[in-house]
Amino acid sequence: MLQKLFKLKENNTNVRTEIVAGITTFMTMAYILAVNPSILADAGMDRTAVLIATCLASFIGTACMAFMANLPFALSAGMGLNAYLAYTIVIGMHYPWQVALLAVFIEGLIFILLSLTKVREAIFNSIPLSLKKAVSVGIGLFIAFIGLQNAGLTVNDETTLVKMISFTDGFRTAGICALLAMIGVFITAVLYVKKVKGSILIGIIGTWILGIVCQLTRLYVPDGVNYFSLIPSFQMTDFSKLGETFGQCFNVDFNAVGIFNFIVIIFSFLFVDIFDTLGTLIGVSTKAGMLDEQGKLPKIKPALLADAVATSAGAVLGTSTTTTFVESSAGVAEGGRTGLTALTTALLFLVSIFFAPIFTAIPSFATAPALIIVGFLMFSGITGIKFDENNYTSAIPAYLCILAMPLFYSISEGISIGVISYVLLNLICGKRKEINPVMYVLAVLFILKYIFL
Repeated sequence: MLQKLFKLKENNTNVRTEIVAGITTFMTMAYILAVNPSILADAGMDRTAVLIATCLASFIGTACMAFMANLPFALSAGMGLNAYLAYTIVIGMHYPWQVALLAVFIEGLIFILLSLTKVREAIFNSIPLSLKKAVSVGIGLFIAFIGLQNAGLTVNDETTLVKMISFTDGFRTAGICALLAMIGVFITAVLYVKKVKGSILIGIIGTWILGIVCQLTRLYVPDGVNYFSLIPSFQMTDFSKLGETFGQCFNVDFNAVGIFNFIVIIFSFLFVDIFDTLGTLIGVSTKAGMLDEQGKLPKIKPALLADAVATSAGAVLGTSTTTTFVESSAGVAEGGRTGLTALTTALLFLVSIFFAPIFTAIPSFATAPALIIVGFLMFSGITGIKFDENNYTSAIPAYLCILAMPLFYSISEGISIGVISYVLLNLICGKRKEINPVMYVLAVLFILKYIFL
């Protein structure tokens, strides 16, 4: 049955290879089950509810990818997109998280329509490669900065705005947590360099265990206010918690938001998600040798449709944008070539729901190393940007895009500045042929955003 359903022989693979690949993919991306609740909790959402929603959305999206596209790609709450929801929309723009989830839901519906046409690919193709790379790099820096903050390594300073923590001040709370985060980054980096499967997840758990040891030896002393016990309570998952986020995206007061502002939020999500999904699909497909002679993915429409369905489903359940994960390349490297790999990963996400109390007990300083290392992986895309003098009109906008995201604490600001500066610089410097007509439309929309917001 599996042979007929997933066409294993046609793809030169077998059941054992596909299952091993699916397990490998899950191990490399399971860190999201600890990181996503931690990030969205900063937006005021319940950790357990977010974790259950993330597991279910990951299961739905990855299963859709398996059956609709028969591709070995896994989906979950996208890194960068979750940070955009929590730190830009909720904390930065002061909107309720319910508003952000509704924007994600509508974005998913729009993507379902776009995925049935060639509009999504057309928008993607209109953006110059330098800006595509810059968006990934900028998000990487933004995520890494959030990791430094969650670890307590970066603290506020009246003169320089930010500075490194003094480890000796409050050593048994903030100091030891920051130190453990640094150790966690080193552990994760070593494991990743040695190509250990699930290195990021192992780094999270290892850092957490070190924290528990410190608590038992009194190096870490919970104060019951900002620092709590690191020892988890082994109990059943409280599935009723899902009610705190399920369907809450429809509980929105538009009088307190404003339709125009809400539309801007939707399009910001759309823009970021376009790069995230299509970039991942093309990148992983290239590694797997799945692209045709023209460099296109033959099954891209059902793959995009699966991604879009997962996004809307995840918003209803109570999590940020669900998207295809670049960690899918780990399963592809193990030989995964069909939807059976994705189905295996999907089932593991479903089983993970029962371990919610463990994942939600993981402290922020233990997930911080994952954010910092993931930031590094995204930052590596900077090598694809040409910085020589013949490419300044594309390199400078890319630089401004990268610079703006962490310093303005906003992914959308980086994208806006990147698009606007690219169009203006090429227009003034006489390189109109370099500008795709769609870029003019995007630049005007972003300029209007600054005028009316």
